[in-house]
Amino acid sequence: MGNEPQPVVARNKTVAVIGAGDYIGAAIVRRFAAGGYTVVAGRRNGDKLAPLVEEIAAQGGRCIGRSLDARKEEDVTAFLAEAEQIAPLAVCVFNVGANVNYPLVDTTERVFRKVWEMACYAGFLSTREAARLMLPRKEGCILLTGATAGLRGGPGYAAFAAAKFGLRAVAQSAARELGPANIHVAHLVIDAGVDTEWVRARRKERDGTDTFEPDQLMRPESIAQTYWDLHLQPRDAWTHEMDLRPFGEKW
Repeated sequence: MGNEPQPVVARNKTVAVIGAGDYIGAAIVRRFAAGGYTVVAGRRNGDKLAPLVEEIAAQGGRCIGRSLDARKEEDVTAFLAEAEQIAPLAVCVFNVGANVNYPLVDTTERVFRKVWEMACYAGFLSTREAARLMLPRKEGCILLTGATAGLRGGPGYAAFAAAKFGLRAVAQSAARELGPANIHVAHLVIDAGVDTEWVRARRKERDGTDTFEPDQLMRPESIAQTYWDLHLQPRDAWTHEMDLRPFGEKW
């Protein structure tokens, strides 16, 4: 007793996840679907969402997967409009990464512009379009995934840091503008590696091992729980920026 899966209690609201990748994004989709929301998940190559959609359906939840280029205004507008048509949009999560590392002199104009479009411009589009849907109801939550690079630049991160600094500015401006309309905007600083195959492969390539110390990496599920908790905060104690780092991270 007590370990059986709990039935999903349906909520007549939607959650849109822009950047529903294999790790953090997928974990966020799972958490909100388990909480009863219909989740509309978008990513490049949306066909890759099929296993996640099937998994959630098997657990009694509902997820709709869509192909989405978050750098295109028309894509973002149509994606969020679809979520709104299903049920009122309660939460919009922007979770596009774009983490690249190039020496400054090797950072091409194309790389810099593409990273800015993915991590900053796309975040602006997502925030603006979500706000347009939420403002008439004076209710909603917009959560944006940031990074350590949004707080300080580092060697090789001129493009990524510039984009994430910009995303943080969008989040701060939106939080101040939309807060009085009862729309909660929060920026989350992911200040550590996430336990993914990609991170472990990079570690093995660099150090010859994919082993990390306990609690040195963050589990996507733990990050997703924080997004869930933020959207439930009462408005007399809203968090507008939060750092997330594991116990084993030095900072």
